[in-house]
Amino acid sequence: MALLFSIAECASTNDEIEKFIAKNSEEKIGVFTANQTRGRGQYGNLWENFEDENLAYSFGFKSDNVFSDVMLNFYVAVILRNFIANFTADFPKIKWPNDIILNRKKVSGILIEKRKIGNFHYFIIGIGINVLQENFERFPKAGSLLSQTGKRFRIENVAEQLHEFLNRELFKTKTNSEILSEFNANLFLKNEVTTFKIKDLKQNGIIQNVDENGFLHVELEKDGLQKFFHKEIEWLY
Repeated sequence: MALLFSIAECASTNDEIEKFIAKNSEEKIGVFTANQTRGRGQYGNLWENFEDENLAYSFGFKSDNVFSDVMLNFYVAVILRNFIANFTADFPKIKWPNDIILNRKKVSGILIEKRKIGNFHYFIIGIGINVLQENFERFPKAGSLLSQTGKRFRIENVAEQLHEFLNRELFKTKTNSEILSEFNANLFLKNEVTTFKIKDLKQNGIIQNVDENGFLHVELEKDGLQKFFHKEIEWLY
């Protein structure tokens, strides 16, 4: 199995992992911390972390594989959703494109980047999981494993089990159709009437599915069936 390193503190595990990859000959490496000071989310968003309350984890592997960027994103979301489901004995959902929602609160997010390290190209999968945080006054749509299940988990144990689970699942042979089917089966608010904001206008709609190109298909009350890419539509739930 891939090596896993624990670090006391860092700005970003997605940046820190480059040092470990450069120093080791392993093709797959993971790093984690409970004190990430400058975490990043999708599309330039910041992932705010609280010391000793949440997990920041990154996994790097050589990118000489058959994954497209979209399918890797979806597959990692499916794997992370399944991990949290198994770990908490609960029923999380995937909020397109790759947030994990537990009892209607975001508890985890993903950032996947491509890097050239030495002579090789790598995918760097960054995962943040809110584990023990209880105060979400500034982030009313967020939660943690503790706040959403009432259960306390050791951050080190979450990291170790996530690392093992990701290593086991990520390199299984899966078709794009299988990945997409599982993603859509666990899609947050699918087939439910939901209010959206599109170009500053509110409109009700029903999520239908996500397609292989990464678009979200929504049946809108006024405009019929439309498809959207990330940042083109906002949930108001």
